[in-house]
Amino acid sequence: MSDQETFRVILRFEIKEGVEAEFERTWLDIADVITGHPANRGQWLLRGTQPGAPVYFVISDWTSEPEFRAFERSDDHLEHRVKLHPFRTGGSMETTTVVHAPQAAGASR
Repeated sequence: MSDQETFRVILRFEIKEGVEAEFERTWLDIADVITGHPANRGQWLLRGTQPGAPVYFVISDWTSEPEFRAFERSDDHLEHRVKLHPFRTGGSMETTTVVHAPQAAGASR
């Protein structure tokens, strides 16, 4: 499967101040719920660098939108969301498809 066929999900988590370390530990503890799914191609947790309340982003790649939607409705995913919900004050989700993915010169190092 090429990068151009990747379905990418971008989540934005607004997190309560002071619980960042616990949020990160919890996310890591349950990360295999996503990475263990056969349609998942990888995921990343990123922390925003802007001043203010903590913001995290989760990026996950999937083989297709239907495969992601099936996972999204699964009991495993619902349990995953319940564990992360206490840390959140807000957030959003964007779904995308990769259109182009040129290889960066430094990527082969």
